[in-house]
Amino acid sequence: MIDRIIRFFTGIPQRLRGWFSRKPDHFIERLRQQCALGTEATAALIDYMEKPSKKNAQRVRQLEKDADELLRMLVDELNRTFVTPIDREDLYKLSRAVDDILDDTWFTINEMDILEVEPNSFLRDMAELLGHGAEEIKLAMDRLERHPGVASTHAIRAKSIKNDMETLYAKALADLFRKPKDLENVITMLKLREIYRHLFHAGGRIGDAANTIDDIVVKFF
Repeated sequence: MIDRIIRFFTGIPQRLRGWFSRKPDHFIERLRQQCALGTEATAALIDYMEKPSKKNAQRVRQLEKDADELLRMLVDELNRTFVTPIDREDLYKLSRAVDDILDDTWFTINEMDILEVEPNSFLRDMAELLGHGAEEIKLAMDRLERHPGVASTHAIRAKSIKNDMETLYAKALADLFRKPKDLENVITMLKLREIYRHLFHAGGRIGDAANTIDDIVVKFF
């Protein structure tokens, strides 16, 4: 009897920590799952730039479909939840931005395959930047609940990568316009410009996701 009483009182601190600790948020978990898919997709894109293959293209396509499904699930859960721990518009904006990163990653590989565009140094560098940006967004989401200040730091790094992408995009276009202007080169220029544009837009979505994470930190943490 005395042992049970002792165990009861010694267990009170642990029970109190359980009652008052922040419960895991399933919306944030959905976003973490999306971000993990984003890092996988950008890693496959980097591999594709080194060794183009149908296998890498199919991998990105499947990841993009999986991310679309997660977005649909999150929207459905938002519609069925009266009160959310984070502003529902912010949740949707962040999920949409991460989904767009995967969309543009898929568009890049798909059009490179269809248009028979060979990777060059600009494409490889842009893919690397996109991979770093996706990783920073993932790290920000992983740290958001327990270490919001660290999450904000990763968001700032992601925004810096977005700025680097803008600079690299401008350099890639400038290089295109310095090429000889015969018909074959003009066709190549048009193809490459389209591919560059997808990667540029993906970099923009990195910035959008980072801005939304910063907003969430300021509002709720």
